[in-house]
Amino acid sequence: MWENYTPSKPLPVEGGIKSHSRKGEFTKSWWGKRWIDALESFEDAKRLTRGRSYARKGQVLDIHVSKGSFSADVQGSRKEPYQVTIEMEELSESAWQLVLEALAKKAIYTAELLAGKLPQDIEVLFQEVRVPLLPSSYADLSTDCSCPDWSNPCKHVAAVLYLLAEELDRDPFLLFHLRGMERETFLNKLEALSFDTSLPLKKEVEKATPLSPDPEMFWTQGKIDEEWLAGGFEKPPQEGTLLKSLGKFPFWRGEKDLPTALAALYKEASQKGLELLDPREA
Repeated sequence: MWENYTPSKPLPVEGGIKSHSRKGEFTKSWWGKRWIDALESFEDAKRLTRGRSYARKGQVLDIHVSKGSFSADVQGSRKEPYQVTIEMEELSESAWQLVLEALAKKAIYTAELLAGKLPQDIEVLFQEVRVPLLPSSYADLSTDCSCPDWSNPCKHVAAVLYLLAEELDRDPFLLFHLRGMERETFLNKLEALSFDTSLPLKKEVEKATPLSPDPEMFWTQGKIDEEWLAGGFEKPPQEGTLLKSLGKFPFWRGEKDLPTALAALYKEASQKGLELLDPREA
């Protein structure tokens, strides 16, 4: 009977979250690869293969992130999408305090974390204080799906987990979020522990007067220094520098990454700006 079984095909989706990986590995970072290792410790190759296919086709409609858990809607072969939930054990306040105190003693760790990077051997530090960071196997993940498949993980759960692994490359602090600590809270606590509060504070920089939110006042308050206008203007050497510095958009749905997709608009905006500031450019 099972020899003649043909797997059902998922309904096509427009605007789903597609993996940027089209073949080969899903992640480049060591923490992303560890996440994949935990998933693939569940040795059902067929379901994992179909999960990778779902992730690459964009069958995952959306992913919602909260402390200690993710939820997602995944389009399968039925009309109604399936609901997927994934949870990890949140760390206690005392466990996080142990981690923060250990990290604060290592200046290089603090510098890398404040720069948005995970130190290469940070997992060792977590192990030294006996606090888990990454899942060591699939058993460390609590997952569920509303589909009728009895296996866990099913292909829908696997698709979400592969996309999460790819997202960890962009934002490794999602790991901390899953363990119950938001990025800003973590960094603020780490910074407070890492810097000597007995040192004299730097002189506060004089704050500029904020602009009025009133539309009628916004364009009339303050005058532009004529010397500033006299210097001439040039196109910036790179388009969209600020946007590029922000990195990839979380769970981006486009075929191109966001800076590439907006490149033409930035180029046009630069030209319009030059025309407004210098009529000779018109």
